[in-house]
Amino acid sequence: MAHVLTFTRSTPDTAAKVWVDDQGAVTWGDVATVVNPWDEYSLEETIVQASNGGGASTVVAIGSALHNDALKHSLAMGIKNALRLEEAGADCNDSLVWSALAAGAVRKLGDVDLIIFGKESVDVGTDQHTYQLARRLGWTMLSYVSRIIEADFAEGKIQVERMLEQGVQTVSADLPAVISVMKGINEPRYPNFLGIRKAAKAQIPVWSAADIGLDLPKAATTALRFMNPPARAVNTEIIAGADFKEKAVTLVERLLEEKVL
Repeated sequence: MAHVLTFTRSTPDTAAKVWVDDQGAVTWGDVATVVNPWDEYSLEETIVQASNGGGASTVVAIGSALHNDALKHSLAMGIKNALRLEEAGADCNDSLVWSALAAGAVRKLGDVDLIIFGKESVDVGTDQHTYQLARRLGWTMLSYVSRIIEADFAEGKIQVERMLEQGVQTVSADLPAVISVMKGINEPRYPNFLGIRKAAKAQIPVWSAADIGLDLPKAATTALRFMNPPARAVNTEIIAGADFKEKAVTLVERLLEEKVL
């Protein structure tokens, strides 16, 4: 039986206004968080591959209780198990700390065959933690996966298509492996009413570094402070003209005058 695992997190909605408050903390006000948008695809693919392999699916979040909403959304979609890692004082925005906790969770679970990530985390704008996790585990890392051709858990093999700038690459690797998937790999399902009700009642286990037998490494980076970007004075002008051609000519002339072109 296969065990497919994925990671998720709660993030501000990409349409939300994010700013630094008077205390120097990043905030988005009282706007509700959402599941990291890229994770919608990794969650769906985790459900599909676990079902195809006749096994279990697990979703993990690392950080504060803020991420419980993302975990419950995952359960409502159809993920079977959820857990969260939280360590007091740990800077989980540091990818080395994050990947150490993630690797410890995978080792404690012990029977994971495949880890599926979304392309990146929109709030921190990076995917380096996925590569660091694969390195810590000593597993093959396959990024930019646009299609899983076959995941043969019995034989311990996986074959995928990767989306590259030069085209599509077909590769195979031994399991266990870590992959990151692209937007077009599937169509994420919507949680149904029964799934939402069941997930709302779920108790999410919380593990600490001690629970997974981990001596947490020191963060390699330190955020000294956050600042709002300087305000920019913007003047808007509507180009008038009888038709598109006249407007285009006027626009080009103005751009030349301003030495933009």
